[in-house]
Amino acid sequence: MQKRQYLVAALAAIAFIGMAIALFRAKPVVAQSERSAAVFASDGKLTLPKGYRTWVYVGGPVTPNGLNNGKAGFPEFHNVYIQAQNVEAYLKTGSFPEGAVIVKELTRVLDPTFRDGSRTEPSGRGFFNGEFNGIDVTVKDSKRVSKTNGWGFFTFGHHRLPYDKTVAESPTTVCTGCHMANVAKTDMT
Repeated sequence: MQKRQYLVAALAAIAFIGMAIALFRAKPVVAQSERSAAVFASDGKLTLPKGYRTWVYVGGPVTPNGLNNGKAGFPEFHNVYIQAQNVEAYLKTGSFPEGAVIVKELTRVLDPTFRDGSRTEPSGRGFFNGEFNGIDVTVKDSKRVSKTNGWGFFTFGHHRLPYDKTVAESPTTVCTGCHMANVAKTDMT
């Protein structure tokens, strides 16, 4: 009986030591969210990121036509999402890391009833998100887009759902030019 207990204890010790060695030698698994969400197709087009609505919601500025003489440059909410690790990096360093992706999803103002573009809902008078109306994605990739301060701008459509699945980088006149002129010193954001 004592031999058997000794044998069981020895086997348990060997198994424990084996597991410990395996754990120390194992490479840490990098979570999917730690990698860049930018996926480019073989033709160089960007694929619409998946799961962006679960990222950090940075904010949703709104520029309704009613407050801009009927001619707002972007007459909608701009709901902005960034992966958590990229927000943390920006807050620490003042710039985004390579591979950072920023998603701006646009929604129209919900059926305005007042001249300023607002309406009344149970929560009060204000501006409320209406239908989805487009999506823009910005990717920091110094190798791919070196001529535009390392940022590429991609428009998946300014229209109702569904959005385009893959798109080429937008011409400089669409997004990049304005960012370079107005926010180049703050990492193009």
